[in-house]
Amino acid sequence: MESQRILIITSAVLTMICIGLGLQLYQTNQTVTEVQADNTAISLERDQVLFDLEKMSFSYDTLSTENALMLAQMADQKNDIDRLVQQVKNGNWSLARAKKEAETLRGIMKGYVATIDSINQLNLALIDENDQMRARVEEVQERNANLVERQENMEEMITAGQTLQAAESSAEGIRILSNGRQRPTTRAARLSMVRVCFTLLENRIASAGSKTLHLQVSNEAGQILMGEQSDNANALGNPVSATREVDYNNERIEACIFFIPASKNIAAGVYTIRILQGNEIIGETQLVLS
Repeated sequence: MESQRILIITSAVLTMICIGLGLQLYQTNQTVTEVQADNTAISLERDQVLFDLEKMSFSYDTLSTENALMLAQMADQKNDIDRLVQQVKNGNWSLARAKKEAETLRGIMKGYVATIDSINQLNLALIDENDQMRARVEEVQERNANLVERQENMEEMITAGQTLQAAESSAEGIRILSNGRQRPTTRAARLSMVRVCFTLLENRIASAGSKTLHLQVSNEAGQILMGEQSDNANALGNPVSATREVDYNNERIEACIFFIPASKNIAAGVYTIRILQGNEIIGETQLVLS
């Protein structure tokens, strides 16, 4: 009986010891699980911090500005981010402290982003304003060019309007007899001079006063015949056959110009006679000599 009682006591002690060891093992397993969970959370948090830092570093690479001072400051901030990344990777930096510094760096970066965005918006506004100003300048230049062109056209119209017009132009060969009397002739051999008559039309734009008119008498070859007058060119240096001053008072007036050829050997043929004021042809007729 005594041995049976000792066996029971021994079994009970061993059972208690097993239960105690089981509880210790369970507690140890729980502790290991909790530690593993904490390590996993810390690892995830560390990876998140690294991801945020690397994203900030990449964001700095995408920022662009022409401000040299701001570029230098952003380069310094990017260096701080890269330094912090290496410290977190090497485990040389408290994760809580890294998170705090990352938040500070993120705030600084947001400030740069906002500033650069404001500058870009301002630049876009200035570009748009410059484009509008350039468009207005071009519009004004075009308007001025149109005004200049209109003025030039108006001046040309006024100049053209001031030019006289000769109508009802006619030419007649004249033979001077020995007694001084004049008779019409169509014979080239008997021709002494040519009388060209015309009517200057009314022109209220032209200035009144003395007007210099010229004749150009051309043969069938286009050569201009010279007259007996000493000056056979107008003020512009163009060859003329005869010249006359006419007193013009803006009213319709009839006038004649006489052409006395310098050469007495006038050939038969068709002669073209133009009436000129300055360089402008204001009338034209023909003379046929046989």
